[in-house]
Amino acid sequence: MRSGTTAALGGFGAFFDPKAAGFHDPILVATTDGVGTKLKLAIAAGKHDTIGIDLVAMCVNDLVVQGAQPLFFLDYFASGKLDVATGTAIIAGISAGCIEAGCALIGGETAEMPGMHADGDYDLAGFAVGAVERGAAITGETVCEGDIVLGLASSGVHSNGYSLVRRVVEASGLALAAPAPFARGQALGEALLTPTRIYVRSCLAAARTGKMKALAHITGGGLVENVPRVLPPGLAAAFDAKAWPFPPVFRWLMATGGVADAEMARVFNCGLGMIAVVAPEDADEIAATLAAEGEQVHRAGRIVARVASAPACAVEGMESAWRG
Repeated sequence: MRSGTTAALGGFGAFFDPKAAGFHDPILVATTDGVGTKLKLAIAAGKHDTIGIDLVAMCVNDLVVQGAQPLFFLDYFASGKLDVATGTAIIAGISAGCIEAGCALIGGETAEMPGMHADGDYDLAGFAVGAVERGAAITGETVCEGDIVLGLASSGVHSNGYSLVRRVVEASGLALAAPAPFARGQALGEALLTPTRIYVRSCLAAARTGKMKALAHITGGGLVENVPRVLPPGLAAAFDAKAWPFPPVFRWLMATGGVADAEMARVFNCGLGMIAVVAPEDADEIAATLAAEGEQVHRAGRIVARVASAPACAVEGMESAWRG
């Protein structure tokens, strides 16, 4: 159990002591999220052991972009009638995600709601709280023109865009149990359920250098809508699509679904699940720190002055890099 936790099963609430967790003057950071319609795919495939990892990842990755260390996590799991095997697999995944993120699973709610959820269906939500020492938060306010944009490789589609993913699967005519055209040795459903990568340990290691200017978790809205969230006014991010590998799963989704380049960049992470912005003189050090923690790091772009009426994030060379 993580230091600072005093939770016990059966209570109405759980206590957490930030000082016992090693903080001196902490600011708390809180977030909540789900895994969207990826749940429908998990239910259809009958594979529930990784969706809990997704749930944790979607929350803790949103914490770490602000330099916050995840402290504890709670979950909400609702179904029409509890299936013990399904529930056990989901909670095991949540537990595994918490271990990877270094946070405590201190409680949650398991609800049976007959008439609300159809047989076999369920819903999940996650809640995470983290802390960062006062004055040490990553805010993006020091980002300036000429800074380098580093991209951290994703593990796949992660947990966004699954309404489109499911439409592409339907259009392909393939069963979820069929071999995945883009992943040798895996069934289609299994490959599409690859869990969201958790970037906590690597990004915290980079944050400890004091040289991280901004971090952006690439979730709903893809590359083009998430990166501008951490940029000061008057700046934009310019990506070079040739600067990182375009994963086979995205190539398959694009080709099979007839998805346009711009739509891919707006819906999916396109191979980069986390973005870091650093000064040019710090780029090699930060990239090495992230790589030492197991990340695949790419110099994906740069920060430029934003021209009036131009987008705050653009991905150049998509057609030649992604359709080649």
